[in-house]
Amino acid sequence: MKKDIKTGFDTICVHAGIGDYEFNPVVPPIYQTSTFSFDTAEQGGSLFAGEQKGYIYTRMLNPTVEAMENAVAELEGGHKALGCASGMAAVHTIFASLTQSGDHVVCSSAVYGPTVTLLKTIMAKYGVETTFVNSSVLDEIENAMRPNTKVVFIETPGNPTLAISDLEEIAKITHKHGAKVVVDNTFMSPALQSPFALGTDVIMHSMTKFLNGHADVVGGIIVVKDEETYVSFRKVLNQLGGVIDPFNSFLVHRGIKTLSIRMQRSCENSLKIAEYLESHQEIKWVMYPGLKSHPQYDIGLKQQKGHGGMISFELKGGFEAGKILMNSVKVCTLAVSLGGVETLIQHPASMTHFSLGKEGREAAGITDGLVRLSVGIENVEDLIYDLEQALEKTKSKELALEEA
Repeated sequence: MKKDIKTGFDTICVHAGIGDYEFNPVVPPIYQTSTFSFDTAEQGGSLFAGEQKGYIYTRMLNPTVEAMENAVAELEGGHKALGCASGMAAVHTIFASLTQSGDHVVCSSAVYGPTVTLLKTIMAKYGVETTFVNSSVLDEIENAMRPNTKVVFIETPGNPTLAISDLEEIAKITHKHGAKVVVDNTFMSPALQSPFALGTDVIMHSMTKFLNGHADVVGGIIVVKDEETYVSFRKVLNQLGGVIDPFNSFLVHRGIKTLSIRMQRSCENSLKIAEYLESHQEIKWVMYPGLKSHPQYDIGLKQQKGHGGMISFELKGGFEAGKILMNSVKVCTLAVSLGGVETLIQHPASMTHFSLGKEGREAAGITDGLVRLSVGIENVEDLIYDLEQALEKTKSKELALEEA
């Protein structure tokens, strides 16, 4: 997109990352190739030496992938981006780039589970130690910092608690200690939150979620603010090999065009559903950034342009009620993941975290009645009716058990 004209976020979503191509296509073509030919041996040598820009091998760079990367970088207000095969490939690349044996990481305790596993297993095996903190409490971050701390990794809102961390204040603490702030911006997307404007050094996303938005891609991305960091990360990503392929890049780039309007609808639906759930007699509590009852509601207002599409709530009926709810929904889709146009619902205690056992789940803050809802773009009245009829069945089950 031409840089000499001021545009709003909605326009950037539609036009970002689209350059000049042969035959002037409106949509960037899919360069579905593993390798690129050279005109001469001299040209090949020049490309490998970095003396001229071009393409050699898709693991190293590809025009379709680069178009998508440029689009996300523009949306986040960054310098460049690096497309990865998954969100976890992005996480791995970040820690492999910014840390070495003997270094220390401070990480949000409310963060995507596999990120915790990566830090506790693979990174720990290579001598990188991690301290997990409640990052919504600034003193916990300050107290966890060490002379060898290199990275403070924040996910806000957190997964699945939806706790909000104050990015601006965290950046001040982190930079005072000479470390880098990395933010997983998956839940908010660049449509709702701009971590670079709040002092963040690196941003990452699972593009599987809101950026793509259609539950048909697995991908991740890293956005950086300067060329030096980009080159450093690119070398690591190329060696690890966790790059995204051209076709998935094409799908993500297509999904980004509707990001703004999808997030707007998801936010509108989520607030109405959260308000409905908060008043329901079968619900113990609701955690949604758009509710004034959220403990970090004011921080969310300060750093977010919307409240997002994720809701967590607790059923009074506990474990069995959670299973009944999952088996009773008809419009909501019973599935893990999030961020698609369809509403997804899951019950961690009977599904994703069942193997931990009750004590293990409670230690992780996952109660028996916890439900996570990723709100899509369907008619909100349909979604509320679906939840209502399913919740009625949990109530009937409770009553039947009491009578027995």
